[in-house]
Amino acid sequence: MAKVKKSPRPKAETPKGFRDYFGHEVHERKTMLDAIAAVYHHYGFEALESSAVETVEALGKFLPDVDRPNEGVFAWQEYEEDGNGDWMALRYDLTAPLARVYAQHRNDLPTPYRRFAMGPVWRNEKPGPGRFRQFYQCDADTVGAPSVAADAEICAMLADVLEKVGIARGDYIVRVNNRKVLNGVLEVMGLSDDAQRDDVLRTIDKFDKVGESGVRELLTTGRKDASGAFIDGVGLAAEQADPVIAFLTSKGATTAETLANLAQAVGESAIGAEGVKELQQIADLLDAQGYGPDQVDIDPSVVRGLGYYTGPVFEAELTFDIQDEKGRTRQFGSVAGGGRYDDLVKRFTGQAVPATGVSIGVDRLLAALRMKGRAASAGPGPVVVTVMDRDRMADYQAMVSELRAEGIRAEVYLGNPKNFGNQLKYADKRQSPVAVIQGGDEAERGVVQIKDLVLGAKIAESATHEEWKAQPAQREIARADLVAEVRKILEGNAG
Repeated sequence: MAKVKKSPRPKAETPKGFRDYFGHEVHERKTMLDAIAAVYHHYGFEALESSAVETVEALGKFLPDVDRPNEGVFAWQEYEEDGNGDWMALRYDLTAPLARVYAQHRNDLPTPYRRFAMGPVWRNEKPGPGRFRQFYQCDADTVGAPSVAADAEICAMLADVLEKVGIARGDYIVRVNNRKVLNGVLEVMGLSDDAQRDDVLRTIDKFDKVGESGVRELLTTGRKDASGAFIDGVGLAAEQADPVIAFLTSKGATTAETLANLAQAVGESAIGAEGVKELQQIADLLDAQGYGPDQVDIDPSVVRGLGYYTGPVFEAELTFDIQDEKGRTRQFGSVAGGGRYDDLVKRFTGQAVPATGVSIGVDRLLAALRMKGRAASAGPGPVVVTVMDRDRMADYQAMVSELRAEGIRAEVYLGNPKNFGNQLKYADKRQSPVAVIQGGDEAERGVVQIKDLVLGAKIAESATHEEWKAQPAQREIARADLVAEVRKILEGNAG
């Protein structure tokens, strides 16, 4: 009889591009999300939780194709006998689901509809250092409000969020631009070919990497990159590139100077002039609310995502210096972005629906808070009630119940109690502040031993052997005083 071949054991490893989050990391994120949600709620936005799965048709951005039906997203086709099952996908952002929700429920929702959403999104893209296929986003959007007052409000709220979570004024700037201004520039350039316009937009998007001269080269004859490889240019004449350069370099010493430079860059373009006017309105509205250019600033160099948006765009950038992986000093960079996208809901309704919103990159913002030493501490672990006698588990559970009833986090050791040293090692791993010990002798006398593990750790760092043996961090107390004495230790450690 042939020997049955055993199935290989699965590898215990995280899928490529994903990661696991443990207690203190989850606590940090929850604390930050709670703070952001409080600001959103304060501004009158309502929470929305939409499905993590959407039809690929509803997502719209990544459509299935023959060669790679799940390109960009994690997608699958529902099984149907005729092979025509729907394509489904994990959401890649929180905005596309909002468009579907609003189109589906618009008759029941207030207009404007103001919602915020927080949760994981998934991208089927090549992972890299700090770049994962699953990550958190934190969005707020207003749907159905055509006025730029809605855009100004998003900018003000974004500034409030950053300060609420612990980014000090002076360490951030919310920069604002307008796609209509760029449209005006393209109009002045006389570009009618869509492909050439797209090439120009992609080139403009490289401004923060290659600078003014690099953009000019890429718009005209081309340039060599850092590796020496030659990149073909768009092929524009030098004078055609001038309006783009004027647009990108129009930042002035004051808001008024910037707007004047932009007005000159768009020339006679009506759409460009409309964009400049909207930026002026946003600046005036923010000024009326007390937000100065040190918090929110008109800045034409904000070009990321301009192809997606239809009006004002904004980006929150952290301006403090960090050291990169090669030890070079650089600024932390962007942690949030957004803008007006009036055409997204139109895919479902056939009618243009004004919308504007912002998305905060939760993981990047958390990384910034850690660098500034402002991330939330997970706090102490639970008080651990050790087990000296298996037959007295009910007594130990009673102790834990009393502690929990008074709001003290506590647990009974539920591992093998045979080795008491292992119980204390467990308490250390849990970062427990206090261990409670009661053997049969203590139980008969109506007492317990409580061990201040925080004090014990401090003593162990510097005490002599004799001082350590004296166990000043452990003392005997009356069983009836357990809750009061544990609370006293916790308050002392907190102070």
